[in-house]
Amino acid sequence: MLTPEDWGAIWLTLKLATIVTLLLLLLGTPVAWWLAQTRSRLKSVAGAAVALPLVLPPSVLGFYLLVTMGPHGPIGHLTQALGIGLLPFTFPGLVIGSVLYSMPFVVQPLQNAFEAIGTRPLEVAATLRASPLDTFFSVVLPLAKPGFITAATLGFAHTIGEFGVVLMIGGNIPDKTRVVSVQIYGHVEAIEYAQAHWLSAGMLVVSFLTLLLLYTFNPTRKPT
Repeated sequence: MLTPEDWGAIWLTLKLATIVTLLLLLLGTPVAWWLAQTRSRLKSVAGAAVALPLVLPPSVLGFYLLVTMGPHGPIGHLTQALGIGLLPFTFPGLVIGSVLYSMPFVVQPLQNAFEAIGTRPLEVAATLRASPLDTFFSVVLPLAKPGFITAATLGFAHTIGEFGVVLMIGGNIPDKTRVVSVQIYGHVEAIEYAQAHWLSAGMLVVSFLTLLLLYTFNPTRKPT
């Protein structure tokens, strides 16, 4: 059966995934729109940077985040100067690491959705004297709704399943940074296979149901 520590890890994981998904949609939308519309030579560089977590080992990303946000890193110097303190081994640090690691799972579906719209709807809106901002909210967002559903689903599910980055940047602090994946690892290390089975099975069911809902209610935008 699940222990109070397990339930604490579950709650923290859901909280982290929700916050990260909202931030990714907020930050990823303008990035995806720029990638879909720009003809800049920097598009390839920016696209590669966004997609880097897909091929980069999580421990590498976590290590450099740890160094950057540590006491001798540039972000660490800034946060200490602002009186915030250091971000490693804190929940805000987990959020930052998770946002960076899950970024491509949100940006790429949004970029594909924006590109699929084409230029015709934008041209029609322009002939009706709609401003770029009005066009985006009144035309682009409704047409890109399937892409937003896919992006939110994949961002949420990927954040729930993170391990390497959250372990490197957050450690294993109960009720602060100990998420489900880290809790499972702790159970396995302690040879507590029954508890590990309960949490692992729960993760498996949640992941499958999430993708099932995505494929059922959003069949036009399947993850790649």
